[in-house]
Amino acid sequence: MKLFLLLLTPLFVWAKVHYAKLEPYESVTLKSAVSALVMDVDLDAEGSVVDQKRVIYLDDRLDKISLKTSKANLLILQETLKRKESYFHRIDKLKTASAAQKDEAFYSFASAKTQYMDMEYKIAQLEDSIEKKSIVLHRKYLYEIMVRKGDYVTPGSPLAKVVDASRAKLVLYLDAEELEGIEEKSVYLDGKKSELKVDKVWRVADEKFISSYRAEIYLDAPEGSFSKLVKVELK
Repeated sequence: MKLFLLLLTPLFVWAKVHYAKLEPYESVTLKSAVSALVMDVDLDAEGSVVDQKRVIYLDDRLDKISLKTSKANLLILQETLKRKESYFHRIDKLKTASAAQKDEAFYSFASAKTQYMDMEYKIAQLEDSIEKKSIVLHRKYLYEIMVRKGDYVTPGSPLAKVVDASRAKLVLYLDAEELEGIEEKSVYLDGKKSELKVDKVWRVADEKFISSYRAEIYLDAPEGSFSKLVKVELK
């Protein structure tokens, strides 16, 4: 009986102990998609969850002026297009109209349509540019604003570091033998068995920890703060 218990004991109690920092589920650095002057930043919003609020404002004044003008021009082009189209369809049915007249009417209609579509495209570009110049967050934790009022940014310039704090994760670096049957292993946190499982495993050795394999466990966001160390065992 003693020999039987000795043989079974390693299967049940042996597990390598890992200590992992409780991290937010995702952290990203927002970068500028345009070139512009920084008009305003909301530094008071740093370190808090921001919802439906602009935290960085890039200069969009010229875009808005151009947009207003373009929309007015679009209305004119729309009326021109209607007339050109109506004239083309009318003359195209006339047997007394020459081929040259019909061709001229068609090309005039086609030119008006092209101008109209080009203006629509310009308006879409301006609206997209204006949208990208107001950095509005939706239920995100604003960790850091990386620009200040008066800065000039170009495409690719870092603007802010934003964290998805709605969930949390634990990152482990496992030995190859720990990957065996990992889908069936239970996760113990600070010595207590949980209902969690290992959610994601990298099957290629980590670039930094070359003899280990990265794994992640996803869990609910803590009621308190992140960054505390958690003892993790897989059994």
